[in-house]
Amino acid sequence: MLCAGAAAGQSPSGSGTAFFINSDGWAITNAHVIEGCTSASVPSLGAATNWIVDKQNDLAVVKVTGGTGKPFLRLLGGSPRLGEDITAFGYPLGGLLSDSIKVTTGNINSLVGIDNDARYLQISTPLQPGNSGGPVVDRTGRVVGVATAVLGSTFVGNTGILPQNVNFAIRSAIVELFLQSRSVSYATQPSGGVELSTADLAERIAPAVVTLLCFGRPEATTAGGPTGPASIPQPASIERSFQRVANYDVIGFDYRTLSAVSELQCRDACKADPSCRATTYNKKARFCFLKDDAKLLVANSDASAFVDDELSNDVLVSTFVVASGRDMAGGDYRRIRKSNFLGCYIECEMDRVCLAFAFVRRKNECWLKNRVGRVTAKPGIDLGIR
Repeated sequence: MLCAGAAAGQSPSGSGTAFFINSDGWAITNAHVIEGCTSASVPSLGAATNWIVDKQNDLAVVKVTGGTGKPFLRLLGGSPRLGEDITAFGYPLGGLLSDSIKVTTGNINSLVGIDNDARYLQISTPLQPGNSGGPVVDRTGRVVGVATAVLGSTFVGNTGILPQNVNFAIRSAIVELFLQSRSVSYATQPSGGVELSTADLAERIAPAVVTLLCFGRPEATTAGGPTGPASIPQPASIERSFQRVANYDVIGFDYRTLSAVSELQCRDACKADPSCRATTYNKKARFCFLKDDAKLLVANSDASAFVDDELSNDVLVSTFVVASGRDMAGGDYRRIRKSNFLGCYIECEMDRVCLAFAFVRRKNECWLKNRVGRVTAKPGIDLGIR
């Protein structure tokens, strides 16, 4: 399928990661990264054309204009090992974090996925929305898999169990079969070779990894309007499905607040409003917060949440205890200016040194901390502790 580049001034409706697989400009990504897009492109290079998609295995390969001659990665010419050290590269949370490539490290936790699905590896390397389609490599730089999924809020809602960093990658062997069947050239590298430090890996791998921008995918419209008491709209004629997550608060943009309502009225108000994708309901105050997006679930015994099924697999589940109006002295080792709460949380989540963070609302500053101390009351600060 051929697709033209985005129209001038058009904003992307989504993004993911891709990596070059040969010197002819072909790049691997996930099928769900470009699903529903009318066009796609790579910044500074050009349009992504000639899409070849395998939805069953969630793989796609695209030809990138301007990608010819770029560095490319080699697939593992063998089998991965349980417990092996791995590194993931990608561009997570576009629009929230910086636009530079992100690197996370971990291990292969299992050689099979959910329900013993042999197409996948279970990995401890942290993944976020936007990492999809990025390479997962071993210490020599061979691609062992393609980052594809995390165990998120749907699992929490269905089981009540909070998974700790359970992520999945499509095996390189599946990628190889996909490329063979589509007659797309690629290279492999056999087992063995010199193992590299993470910094040396980053220098080798990063030039072959790119952001893939999606244009034209339908989005929820951001609705404005004042907060305060409001009537409950009637449910829309088109029924949408929502996941209920008890004792959690959804972090997203609050565009409307309803007061003196029940939890079910809160849910129905969201269902009736096409702009609403999630809600937080405060049980004590009986307040309902309608949100046009859902980025993060934070444990809160006073709250319950509803998240649109279409978003539920992409919502992050916090591994932190978060409290508003609290601070903790000491342990500050990094300050991030012009941040927001979600960006502050993600920076701490992705940094193994970080044990806590404090977000100062008035200054939009994020302070990362490497130790946990005494918690004190302090208005205007949101504190998260791992």
